[in-house]
Amino acid sequence: MTTTPQALVEHALVTSTADDCIVIVSDSTSANLRWANNTLTTNGVMHRISVTAISFIKAADGIRTGSVTGSASSAAQVAALVEAADAAARAGSPAEDAAELVTRDPAPDWDQPPVPTDIHVYDAFAPALGEAFGRAANGKRVLYGFVNHEVTTTFLGSSTGLRLRHEQPTGHYGCTGKTADLSRSAWVGGATRDFTDVDALSVEETLARRLGWGARQVDLPAGRYDTILPPTAVADLMVDAYWSAGARTAHEGQSVYSRRGGGTRIGDLITREGVNLFSDPAHEGLACAPFAMAATSDNTDSVFDNGLPLGRTDWIRDGRLTSLLQTRHTAEMTGQPVTPMIDNLVLTIDDASGTVDDLVAGTERGLLVTCLWYTREVDAQTLLLTGLTRDGVYLVENGEITGAVNNFRWNESPIDLLRRFSHASSTEPSFSREWGDDYFSRTATPGLRIPDFNMSSVSQAL
Repeated sequence: MTTTPQALVEHALVTSTADDCIVIVSDSTSANLRWANNTLTTNGVMHRISVTAISFIKAADGIRTGSVTGSASSAAQVAALVEAADAAARAGSPAEDAAELVTRDPAPDWDQPPVPTDIHVYDAFAPALGEAFGRAANGKRVLYGFVNHEVTTTFLGSSTGLRLRHEQPTGHYGCTGKTADLSRSAWVGGATRDFTDVDALSVEETLARRLGWGARQVDLPAGRYDTILPPTAVADLMVDAYWSAGARTAHEGQSVYSRRGGGTRIGDLITREGVNLFSDPAHEGLACAPFAMAATSDNTDSVFDNGLPLGRTDWIRDGRLTSLLQTRHTAEMTGQPVTPMIDNLVLTIDDASGTVDDLVAGTERGLLVTCLWYTREVDAQTLLLTGLTRDGVYLVENGEITGAVNNFRWNESPIDLLRRFSHASSTEPSFSREWGDDYFSRTATPGLRIPDFNMSSVSQAL
């Protein structure tokens, strides 16, 4: 007998012995394809149900919380999670982020079943991929890659009456092309909601062009170079800038968004004018959950805020820091509006137009970096990051790609780059290679040209 996600929510709520309870049930199906050496190697479809039970115990010294997450598809399994959450709450300390639980009218689609995906999502993509294998083989190239499509339907219920539901399709693709001797490589990747907009032949064509650029190899030393970052690399950097925008850490003087002498830099000009960074649950092509969901509390999320409605939030508007990631608790600390995290991110530059090809055409001598990799924070106060280039760094001379160069380790701050860039292309859907696969795939960014990007040392990585 099949138990619906809604029934799991209701069973958890009546099972809990805590004063209040929140339950989040996520029903996910995913379908994937993997290939290597111009041959499809694996494919599969998976289904999982994840349940988070959050218990709230009222005591004389405050509200204690306990949160437990696990796989569960039966009433008995859910009851075990709730029992563990109740016990954790009773054993816990008072929550500093305590607030009244959210109350809202039930969502009109609450009773609708989960939305699945299946292998047929690739009905158009898979035949084209087979043709791409043939083209690559004829050109003495080999392709390696992976695609995944997932649809997660989340049901959020609470003892205060919340009954919210959200369907989230998430897809991504990544393909690496290599020459037959494996001496050169290039990568193309992106995000999609349903794979109707992914052309395997176009991906192969782009890889072939980039591998062709690598026929001429040029060794360059470390240094500062006029560097073009495509939207995928800009997305890598902007995700880091977003995740570092916690209001509490800024208020306590621990981040690039902290004001000297105390407080946050909200209201300060932190980038060039004309720079806008925002999130919007309803943004076309990047739609995401319109209400807050948090399994645990930390510096940017609060379990007490589950169910808060989300709308467009400007993080940077016309170069000025406008908002930081705020729970109701941190909003009281900073005196700013409540602005929870939203699961997408858009960067726009006023009056920017054209494509990365136009940025290349306007560059006398510089580098085109196709993707960044292994990005890590070096200094939180400046948001200095370090990382590697990977799968294609190309020399630009007189507006044309004339060869491939060696890889580098780089050191830069995304906030500093938003002050220093000289040119930008139009904003387009993008995909962070570093963070998109597992964490954050809904981004739209422009390409940026940085006149003095710091390639701090030469890397031996391919």
